Amino acid sequence: MALSKDRGITMNDGNKIPILGFGTASPETVPKSKCEEATKTAIEFGFRHIDSAYLYQNEEEVGRAIRAKISDGTVKREDIFYTGKLWSTFHRPELVRKCLEESLKKLQFDYMDLFIIHNPYSLKPGPDLFPMGEDKKLIFDNVDLWQTWEAMEACKDAGLVRSIGVSNFTRKQLEMILNKPGLKHKPVINQVECHPYRNQSKILAFCKSNNIVLEGYSVLGFQRDSNWLNPDTPPLLEDPLLVAIAKKYNKSPALVAIRYQLQRGLVVLVKTYTRKRIEENTQAFTFQLSEEDMKSIDSLHKGMSFIKMDTYFGGHPQYYPPDVE
Repeated sequence: MALSKDRGITMNDGNKIPILGFGTASPETVPKSKCEEATKTAIEFGFRHIDSAYLYQNEEEVGRAIRAKISDGTVKREDIFYTGKLWSTFHRPELVRKCLEESLKKLQFDYMDLFIIHNPYSLKPGPDLFPMGEDKKLIFDNVDLWQTWEAMEACKDAGLVRSIGVSNFTRKQLEMILNKPGLKHKPVINQVECHPYRNQSKILAFCKSNNIVLEGYSVLGFQRDSNWLNPDTPPLLEDPLLVAIAKKYNKSPALVAIRYQLQRGLVVLVKTYTRKRIEENTQAFTFQLSEEDMKSIDSLHKGMSFIKMDTYFGGHPQYYPPDVE
């Protein structure tokens, strides 16, 4: 997974992923038009890695933004690394390609650069993203993820995706895929919540030892959205240590948090719809944290999640353990 001169990492299948990506998930209260404009802005400021998902319900807007920047000559399609995700209601093997093709149709793309299983737990197939029973509890589905993975492999073999991976997988769940009899394509990436309060050091070491890239989301904490935010979490970017280190380098705490993950070898997703902050985030390559400062930030780890899991998957007791390690 050598770092290339153009700020990319070569994954285990030979394809290259830019190490700084632009995330497009947003609260329902944010108009999807803002996502479209922010994606255009991100591309203008040099972002070439765009991350979205079936769940986000904004693929039409994201696709339109990318195509607009292709049309005006800013980029070519091959310059963009696009990540999409298989939602939980499509885990049955006969539904995997259907989910992918629905996303491609919305995007108006011929292929995705990366397609990942959004999480390891399956929900009842159907039109509802979060199918609920009369008891107001989520209706889960019993699917063998080996079969789901085989369907992912078939999508890659068909040329609909260049690379395939996973998200929110524990070590045990990764090992299940890696130990699958007849495995054709191993996961290239595992995307997880990762920030100084939850640094994922164990799963990072495991992924590195298996030549799997670890990609971090919520690296700056999480939007202060009461529907999703764990109310027990303090604002990460107000942490006194991050503020002090930021002052030392004459950078923002956000840039310090981003740089910390880059130096650990992660691919980093950042998410903001503010033009000034989009531009600021690209400055993460203009400085380097000392080994001492890296160790100091390591010490902030608390195993704390910003995401309120009683909203996401109804707090499924197995879905999101105290750490994905």
